Amino acid sequence: MAISDAQAFEAMVAHHDHLEHELTILVDSLRAATAARADVSAATAAVVRFVDDHLLPHALAEESALYPPAAAVPGLATFVAGMVLEHHALRAGARLLADADQPADALAWAEALAALFAAHAAKENDRILPALRAAGDGRLAASLATMHAALDRAPAAPAAPAAPAELDVRTLAPALRHATIFARFDDLHPGGHFVLVNDHDPRPLRYQLEAEHGGTFTWDYLEAGPRTWRVRISRPAVPAAS
Repeated sequence: MAISDAQAFEAMVAHHDHLEHELTILVDSLRAATAARADVSAATAAVVRFVDDHLLPHALAEESALYPPAAAVPGLATFVAGMVLEHHALRAGARLLADADQPADALAWAEALAALFAAHAAKENDRILPALRAAGDGRLAASLATMHAALDRAPAAPAAPAAPAELDVRTLAPALRHATIFARFDDLHPGGHFVLVNDHDPRPLRYQLEAEHGGTFTWDYLEAGPRTWRVRISRPAVPAAS
């Protein structure tokens, strides 16, 4: 039985609330284990597993089914692009959480992930979903049906979301910027590149890349201030000479 856009709106908001609630419970468990100075490995793994099994597949389904019609709404294209960037930040944060070797670090990243997802879901609830519901043309209901189909056929280990050619980190919290950039660099195939957009000269990032990936990238300024910096970061097909 087909549903209306209004029903789809309610279902999507309810699902966001459910995901946020489940993530909060898991982070609270990690916080309690940290406070008790107990082994946090199981609690940390539970958060990572929830992100991998639920949040990231949900994000992929949104990008394929919900965001294209939303981007077609006048005035929403740039907003939707920012939402995709936040999906990349979620994935980067999950990697950092999985790699954390200190309980305090694991808790900090888990709390950052929960805060980011809560803010992200609120923006969808407040901007994207109401805009499509107001159109009243069935696109929101169709998006929900397509998302359900995508999630039903999603593999256990979902593929990484398609990476944008331009990575604009200006709207991200500073604590998430380097993690998101490094995650994007790690996703580059030989011969690939992306353009980093920042609100200050990212020279310290270049030094960090050189320390960790020397000889495996190139760095070219396309724009150098005073308000915007654009840097083309490439992974050559043949590594650069050190």
